[in-house]
Amino acid sequence: MTKETANKYIEAVGRRKTSTARVRMIPSTKQSIHVNDKELAEYFKVLDLQTTAILPLEKSGIQQKFSITVKTVGGGSSSQAQAISLGVARAIELYDKNLRGVLKSEGLLTRDQRAKERRKFGLKKARKAPQWSKR
Repeated sequence: MTKETANKYIEAVGRRKTSTARVRMIPSTKQSIHVNDKELAEYFKVLDLQTTAILPLEKSGIQQKFSITVKTVGGGSSSQAQAISLGVARAIELYDKNLRGVLKSEGLLTRDQRAKERRKFGLKKARKAPQWSKR
C-alpha cells in the first residue's frame, strides 16, 4: 500500500434519539471493529446489540474486510448500537453505490426519527394532565 491509499477512509454519521455515531471504515486485511477505543464485544456486552451494530455488514455481503472505528456519544446503549448500524450502512453505500438497493430494502438506510417528546407547561409530562376535579 502506498502512503496515498494508507490514509484513505470512508466516513459517515449515524444518529438515533440523542445518540450520534461517527463511523470510519478503512480497507484492511482483517476485520476489526472498535467503538470508543474498545473492541465491539467489550463495549456492547449484550450479543443482540453487537449484531444490531454490524447488521449492515452481514446483509450487504461485502467480501472486502474493513477496519472500522466508531466514536459514539449520547443516549443509551441500544440507541448507540442503532446509530452505529445507520453509520455503517451509510459508509457501505459510499463504498459501493450498487449495494444501496440491498441496504434500502432491509431498512438500514432509514433514520429512525422517533425521539422523546418535550414536556409542555401546565402538564405533568408531555401529554399527561393533572387530575381534573369539578369542584
